[in-house]
Amino acid sequence: MHCHLYIVVVGVLVASVSGTFDNINRDIVNKKIERKLDVSTQLVKANTKITLENSGSGAVRSFLLVLTKEEQDNLAFINAQIGGTNLKLTESKVQEYRDLVFYKVELKDALQPSKTVNVEVEMVFTHLLEPYPAMIQQGEKQLVRYKGNHYVLSPYTTTTQTTTVSLSSPNIETYSRLKPSAHTDTSVTYGPYEGVQGFSVDPMSIHYENNAPFLTVSRLERVVEVSHWGNIAVEETIDVLHTGAKLKGSFSRYDFQREHNSYSSIKSFKTVMPASAKDVYYRDEIGNISTSHMRVLDDAVELDLRPRFPLFGGWKTHYKIGYNVPSYEYLYNAGDEYILKMRILDHVFDDVTVDELLLKIILPEGVRNVVIETPYPVEQLPDSLHFTYLDTVGRPVITVTKKNLVESHIQDFTLHYQFPSVIMLQEPLLVVVAFFILFITVILYVRLDLTLSKDDATEAKMRVSSHCELVHTHHDKRARCYEKLEEELQKLKGSKDVAQSQTSTKKLQNSIRDETQIINDLASKIRLDNSEYADRVLELQKMDKILRECVTQQLVNVEKLVAGKMSKQQYMDTDGPLHKKKEEALEKIKNLLGNI
Repeated sequence: MHCHLYIVVVGVLVASVSGTFDNINRDIVNKKIERKLDVSTQLVKANTKITLENSGSGAVRSFLLVLTKEEQDNLAFINAQIGGTNLKLTESKVQEYRDLVFYKVELKDALQPSKTVNVEVEMVFTHLLEPYPAMIQQGEKQLVRYKGNHYVLSPYTTTTQTTTVSLSSPNIETYSRLKPSAHTDTSVTYGPYEGVQGFSVDPMSIHYENNAPFLTVSRLERVVEVSHWGNIAVEETIDVLHTGAKLKGSFSRYDFQREHNSYSSIKSFKTVMPASAKDVYYRDEIGNISTSHMRVLDDAVELDLRPRFPLFGGWKTHYKIGYNVPSYEYLYNAGDEYILKMRILDHVFDDVTVDELLLKIILPEGVRNVVIETPYPVEQLPDSLHFTYLDTVGRPVITVTKKNLVESHIQDFTLHYQFPSVIMLQEPLLVVVAFFILFITVILYVRLDLTLSKDDATEAKMRVSSHCELVHTHHDKRARCYEKLEEELQKLKGSKDVAQSQTSTKKLQNSIRDETQIINDLASKIRLDNSEYADRVLELQKMDKILRECVTQQLVNVEKLVAGKMSKQQYMDTDGPLHKKKEEALEKIKNLLGNI
């Protein structure tokens, strides 16, 4: 496979772990921190606005963020920005605090002494919310517990800070109270706290009602197959698990249909696909699921997925979803240079958590020099080959994987590769060659006799069949001559020109005798291989002789009638029996021909 893969990370998210140890700059002060924690879904979303102040005498070019080991293990996304500009983050270490995880954030511009800068930090955590109790009955509401820190964990002294926790319900069982604190409707506010020292920790705990869908994609395999004939096929194989409080006891369909006691169960969820998606399908192990509904919007296609059964805590489902999109919206080229730009991950459902993503990109056969750029680090797996129709050496498959993804990871990857245009002719030429070989094979098979010895019986049947076909052919010619004799009879009755009629009828009678002789010769040849068919041909000749005698006699009678040698009444008396005899002969001839 002439394909060389390089992965380039072009984003500004977490880079590789630094092997050096950073020191804590004590000149940095958190003049003000405003933290907003959203725990209304299955995710914990932290948005922190930090006002940094440089209290020292030298310029500050970076600062540190700090997380606990538990937070780091469940961290799905982290980003820092100033005025909409993303900052570079690098995972780092501090010698004195090996049990904590630090991120070094490089400022856009050096922070001068006595100056301040506002930094906004966004973090998304998965699996931090604990269903409590862990098991509930079908009619119970789901309660969860969040454990955190009343203070924003920071290596620097904080002048003042406030934390606001947004909940999904005003129903709170218990919550920790570090004064000042307040509970209003669906939020709990902690602070403001003044003069908080660095690395301050005070346990926070909130036990509240949360019936939001706790849906987790345990594994998602996304296959993107690129065709240079105008189409890109996308198929996703998804394993979904309800990670909320597990169902205790048996499931009651009757109670569920009453709908008033299925708080945490999931009956359907919404998937969003590109606006150009077409030929959409949604199926599981049994087959297509027809209860789903699709709605085409201006900027997207929404698919309301309804599994075959509702999902309660601990229940899971497995399904596939696929669609086609036109390649011109995602594939660009200049000569032999191509760029594919598509999403790493689609919107599976709101507030999605994907434990493991496997992305496979199937490229056309013959590509080379592949370079993939991703907005965040991914793990490259060994390349492989995919074979489909008209492939010779196989299509290269680029495979990458990543764990712990959320909606913030719905970003585009960029794939660069080279593809010679002349290879586009490969498949049409293969089709032409295949049909050519097929036709030649059929011709040779039909014409060649590969038997080792002659089959006399078969050859005899073939000869008899050939002679019988000739009998039919010459009899048809003879029958047409009889039809023309009938026409001459009718003309003679009108014109009464006997001489002209005799000239025409003599030629026809000669033609009949010639065809009769040919049929007699064929009967002799048939008798050499099959006496039964020869007897049928001879019987045909006897009936033809009777027919010929009747027609000849009718012709003589008409000539006598025209010449006045026979009265009209005499003619009618003799023509009736002749006509009947002729019809009987024709009927027997017809039956004999059907058996020859």
